[in-house]
Parts: sequence; structure tokens; C-alpha cells
Amino acid sequence: MLGLGAFLIQFFVQGAWGIVPAHLNELSPDEVRATFPGFTYQLGNLFASKNGNIQASLAERWGNNVGLSLAVTVTIITVAVIVISAFSPERRNVKFGEKPAGP
Repeated sequence: MLGLGAFLIQFFVQGAWGIVPAHLNELSPDEVRATFPGFTYQLGNLFASKNGNIQASLAERWGNNVGLSLAVTVTIITVAVIVISAFSPERRNVKFGEKPAGP
């Protein structure tokens, strides 16, 4: 049962967050397309490395309520990803070297 639960958690996490590197590639300018997605992804990992400490501090501050600290941090990240995705330029069907049409 534990193995099934671990599989399902990883399945849904990968489904939700697995698209982020592909989206970073779509946002990359042609000049840095080879390095930009990897650099920004690892930069995100650098910022996220403090996440465990932040969650533990919040849980301790809120009476050892780990569930609440997890919910708050996940909500903040989810809202940030939605806002960034909603307001970032879409570059679908653009060939390398071409500038996207529009504003």
C-alpha cells in the first residue's frame, strides 16, 4: 500500500510540475535557448532549497501545524505559477530566429 501511495504521489507531482521545464524553453529567447531553461530551473531549485526551513519555521510558529504551513507554501507557489503563466508571452509556432508577432 505504501508503494502504491508513493507511485501515485510521484505520478501526480510529475504531471503537475513536469511541464515547467518545457514552458521555460518556450519562454527562452533564441540567443540563450540552450542554457536559459536549465539555468532558470536550477535557480528555482536554489530558491526552493530554503523551503524546508521556511515550512518548519512556519509550522513551529503556528503551534506545530505542519499541514497549515504546507498548505500556505503550496498555495503561494501555485498562485505564482498561475500568474507567471497567465501573463507570460506565448511563442507557439515560432521558428528559431524569428521574432514572435504581436505586442
